[in-house]
Amino acid sequence: MRLPCNLPDEAAILAHPIRLKKGSRSIMRITHFTHLRPAQAFVDYMSTRGIRLRIERDNGYTLWLDDESQSGVVENELDRFIRDPNHARYQAASWHSGTTHSGIHYQHTSLLANLRERAGPLTLSVIAACVLVFILMQVVGDQAVMSLLSWPDETQHYQLWRWFSHALLHFSLLHILFNLMWFWYLGGALEKRLGSGKLFVIMLISALLSGWMQAKFSGVLFGGLSGVVYALMAYSWLRGERDPDSGIFLQRGLMAFAVLWLLVGYFGWFGLSIANAAHVTGLLVGLAMAFVDTRRR
Repeated sequence: MRLPCNLPDEAAILAHPIRLKKGSRSIMRITHFTHLRPAQAFVDYMSTRGIRLRIERDNGYTLWLDDESQSGVVENELDRFIRDPNHARYQAASWHSGTTHSGIHYQHTSLLANLRERAGPLTLSVIAACVLVFILMQVVGDQAVMSLLSWPDETQHYQLWRWFSHALLHFSLLHILFNLMWFWYLGGALEKRLGSGKLFVIMLISALLSGWMQAKFSGVLFGGLSGVVYALMAYSWLRGERDPDSGIFLQRGLMAFAVLWLLVGYFGWFGLSIANAAHVTGLLVGLAMAFVDTRRR
């Protein structure tokens, strides 16, 4: 039997029920899921209602109904499933469906394969660059690397790479892990859905403005991807609130955590050295860009 488990928010349904016919046969395409778990949960539940659905894998998991006369019941149940996919009725159906064969086989994949599945080339390139710079800082020292990549002082304004390369600098293992985890989670999803160009623009603007503001408050000796990360947090949250069909979102609880972390930095709790100006600027940049992109909504 399949084990019941909570369905992740990112395993959202990409399309509502639509009617399509294959040739002259009465076969109906019901909907499309991005992940197998919610698709299988809905199939199991409909099986308990005496309705058989088939799962076909394409760029996700598409559900097909062989008997179009049952489409009304299926569509009503799908609407209810979309509203609350973690309800106990669906978990119970997976326990009692009576079969473990869905036609789809889970495969064991490596960590690297899982990272690539969610992230696009720009996301992976930035992560690789941050890791490489961090290794160099451990080998040759922070000062040597910062002399090449830190925010420009009054004599270095024409070294244009410095306006952005400061985002690649990280000063501890916790620092780089925290930033890269969020960048992969948010930047990867955004790049997959909206393209590398959109992610590049958000990165460019947020790195430039957050670095400029932080330099005003603390001088040029700072670094980190957190200004970009806060821009991605804010953009994903507001884009999801104003344009749910985009597939870009950040749960409100995680956005609340981001704001709480701003307060931690502002009040100096836990003795952490946090680039507060970069965080706040990145947050405002992300909100502004999301508002512009959804102004017609």
